[in-house]
Amino acid sequence: MNIAIIGSDTECIRILNFFKTHTYNEIAPTIVGFADPGGDPTCREEIHRSGIPLFEKYDAFFERDDINLIMDLTDDPEVFRDIIARKRPDVRAMNYQTSRLFLDMYRIYDDDKDNERGFLQANSIYKIVMNDLINEDVLVIAPNHQIMDANDALLKKVGLSREEIIGRSCFEVTHRYGCPCSEENCPCPLKETLSTLKPFSTTHIHLDLDNTERHVSISCYPLTGPDGIIGAIEISKDITKDILMQRSLMQQEKLASIGRLSAGVAHEINNPLTTVLTTAMLLQEDTDPNAPLYGELETIIKETMRCRSIVTALLDFARQKSPQMKRCSINVIVAETVMLTRKQSAFKDIELKIDLDQKVPPLLMDAQQITQALINLIQNAIESTESGGTISVRTELGAGKKNVRLYVTDTGAGIPSGLLEQVFEPFFTTKDSGTGLGLAITHGIIVQHGGRIEVASQPNRGTTFTITLPIGNGAA
Repeated sequence: MNIAIIGSDTECIRILNFFKTHTYNEIAPTIVGFADPGGDPTCREEIHRSGIPLFEKYDAFFERDDINLIMDLTDDPEVFRDIIARKRPDVRAMNYQTSRLFLDMYRIYDDDKDNERGFLQANSIYKIVMNDLINEDVLVIAPNHQIMDANDALLKKVGLSREEIIGRSCFEVTHRYGCPCSEENCPCPLKETLSTLKPFSTTHIHLDLDNTERHVSISCYPLTGPDGIIGAIEISKDITKDILMQRSLMQQEKLASIGRLSAGVAHEINNPLTTVLTTAMLLQEDTDPNAPLYGELETIIKETMRCRSIVTALLDFARQKSPQMKRCSINVIVAETVMLTRKQSAFKDIELKIDLDQKVPPLLMDAQQITQALINLIQNAIESTESGGTISVRTELGAGKKNVRLYVTDTGAGIPSGLLEQVFEPFFTTKDSGTGLGLAITHGIIVQHGGRIEVASQPNRGTTFTITLPIGNGAA
């Protein structure tokens, strides 16, 4: 295995000694290059003595085809993101925290197993490495999927103590599965690592204490002992925010493209529709109301009006203007919007509740656009809720006072889980008479305000839309 290392400083001597003194059964690691942006003199001298090529910039590593692993010792997130973006797909990358884990495990290794003092010292340092030096979730897993250890970060997320988690299966704790992961749902990192005796990376969806889904990037490494393989170390990094941001960017690009198309189509269709509608109305005025033709003309007029309403919705969707930011009270906007929609909910015998957090400060926003977004959500809730149901609108000051959350919850029919990711897609609708543009317009408004909108739903139990808006200058 050919390894390229970026950064050095105080870790240089340790990592060189690590590869020189450690004995390997399955692989023969070779350091084929150092890129030392820091320029530490002691490190450079040691690298030259070892006969390892030294590079001023790490760009040279991406042009080579003989490198299997890139280790980043810079502790700079921007550097690691650049490595991930530019490396070849078959090249592994190890960030600063992961590299430190293995270096510290090497340091605490003690050949004298009968030395009680050495054991206690190693055990103490091991706990520090697991719980203080690594921010990601860490599991130590036996070949039979049983958990041998876990760090505090993972225990906190799953809501279990170390005594409760040890001995249980990894797939039971992180996925709530009754059997190991398979190719059908997600590849098992432990199985892949044990079968190849090489590191394996993949992405999974894990569940928190409250069953909230988290997208995680998993790196699994084989763990060997004196008698061979004893299991694996699995390090999981939460990438949920990155996934959601990526989806949001894709959604924005899609909305922009469809918006431009919709504007052109709407303008082209609007003129002939006006001609058809006007002609039909003029003909109807000169027709006997009892004549069969009168009813046919009435149908033409109604259907043309329906087409015009769709065109109007297309134009509203296409001309999403930049918000005119002014400092407004979100509570006042919510209260006024609920008053506008209360008659419509009362007509269906639906209770419309409101709960306003008085600690919510004024926000920079376009009051008219936020009102439009909220009306879209409440009208959708009314249409999906049967008589006797409930709709609640609630505001809340977010943790750390960095954002404000607005919840619209109904007790309606809900949305099937397979359709949740499509609800903000233009022209997607589950209603017979819907245009499928209301939620797309709402999504665009919230994104332009630097916020985000999320949906959670259970069939026959209701739906909750959550809008999160930043406190500050309105920028994302």
